[in-house]
Amino acid sequence: MNHDYPVLAADVLIIGGGSAGAMAAIRAKEVGPDQQVVIFEKGDILYSGCIARGMDALNIVALPGHESPELYLESNGIACQGVMDEPPSYIMAKRSWEMMQKLISFGVFFPQDENGEYERLQVHPKGKFCVTMKEPELKSILANRARNLGVKVVNRTMALRLIKNGDRVAGAVGMNVRTGEIVVCLAKTVILTAGGTARFGLPENGYLYGVYDFPGNTGDGYCLAYHAGAELSGFEYTLVYYIIKDINSPLLYITLTRGAHLFNAFDQAFHESHPGMLLMHDEHMALRGPMRIVMKHLPEKKIKEIEDILFSTERPVQERFFKGRGVDFRTGEIELWPTDCFLCGGHGLTGVVVNEKAETNVPGLYAAGDTALVARGHLSGALVFGMIGAEQATEYARSAPEPVLERNQIDDLLADQEGKLSQSGNPIRVEEFEYKVRRLINDYVRPPKNGYKLDRALWWMERFREELKTMVRVADIHDLFKVYEVENVIQCATLSALASRERKESRWGLWHLRSDFPERNDREWLKHIVLRRGDHSLDVRLEHRPIIKLEGRHE
Repeated sequence: MNHDYPVLAADVLIIGGGSAGAMAAIRAKEVGPDQQVVIFEKGDILYSGCIARGMDALNIVALPGHESPELYLESNGIACQGVMDEPPSYIMAKRSWEMMQKLISFGVFFPQDENGEYERLQVHPKGKFCVTMKEPELKSILANRARNLGVKVVNRTMALRLIKNGDRVAGAVGMNVRTGEIVVCLAKTVILTAGGTARFGLPENGYLYGVYDFPGNTGDGYCLAYHAGAELSGFEYTLVYYIIKDINSPLLYITLTRGAHLFNAFDQAFHESHPGMLLMHDEHMALRGPMRIVMKHLPEKKIKEIEDILFSTERPVQERFFKGRGVDFRTGEIELWPTDCFLCGGHGLTGVVVNEKAETNVPGLYAAGDTALVARGHLSGALVFGMIGAEQATEYARSAPEPVLERNQIDDLLADQEGKLSQSGNPIRVEEFEYKVRRLINDYVRPPKNGYKLDRALWWMERFREELKTMVRVADIHDLFKVYEVENVIQCATLSALASRERKESRWGLWHLRSDFPERNDREWLKHIVLRRGDHSLDVRLEHRPIIKLEGRHE
């Protein structure tokens, strides 16, 4: 067995170089300039993660003199239907203004009117917490700042397993996705910022990577945490958005908040009632869809404002898409449709369980961004908890013992890699296999759900786990890393099916709609379903846990 692999040393290792990971790296170097900070990034940090380029708003900022963290707790509690630990959400809102000021100091642009006021939009049940920004280069600003501070970025490296010394985390093993070379990083602390599970259900357009969220996110962070013994929750919160048909790109906050109209297929109007995603799903399931966005009534100045945001900052590819479809906002309409099904901490409630310090239950392991369960935290949650995770990890690293390389852990992974590479004679291409896995996730895990479907999901995932070894061909390194990704997707689907089967009620509209338990039941199910690894990787333990309230705050 080849032990000729590089071993890096770090005080703080960050797995995932998206918005949360880049901000965590920046903050780690700010509070500990002399410490060694390393990032493992599966793509290229310059354009990776959910915010791969620009962004048009911070969804959550408690702007002094306007909105308060307490009001945000109330508002987000409504959106989460009560299943929300309050301390993480509170500290995120409390430090959101500080985070915004940090972005401004980096050169990120937030428009202000003639009175110096920032534009605030109401996209939450209560309060105007959404602050518009106009920054097409947000990600490169964060990435370059991290590098300029001396962060060591290891691009094209997928983290495969966390290393542990006893009960505490001690680094990670990664693999170069182009060469297959193994790299080990021993670290006193690790921050997981590897996103959610975007490649989960199969989109209606049939393209493996035509998903709403960043397609490189295959649940890597969730699976790293699970195998290391960290607790996870919210896997029954299976998101399906309702946005632009076929391209699965967002535009609701950008258009409806600026005067666009929303109609169903019967020309019934909904824009007057501040419609949400779940209302659109209700209309669609009642066979009154698809929904449509219409802007032909808007003045030219307002249409150009919307085009400028969509085509330069939010998703520039939309300009080419609409041109190809022959859609002009001045004369036509935008057809909306349900997206693929996915798991996400920032948009939803799925993630590694963390407290207000970004700590998991594993000593030395922290989480932020879509990997962490900071309920519906969006980009604000990613950036704030990236900061918090870095601060806490730095403090922990100051007194943590030096990590020890336990080669048996590396040997186990190398043996697994060699086993996968020996599958060159198997008959099925990994892309075909992934297509079937995700099609069956659509059939049995995507809502609406019921007990029978979820049992079938578990049966299929067990079968897929075996067929990944016996049927899937690994002809080169590209196939190898895709097999690791599909392995993670299967693991996430198993966790989702188990959590969904356990929660015997319907909650969050379509997102956990069970036809065999169609009613919401706060008396029995206003609580978390927590999952963790048992004696081996297939032994998933479930428990129920109460909602944590902010100290001194009661209903």
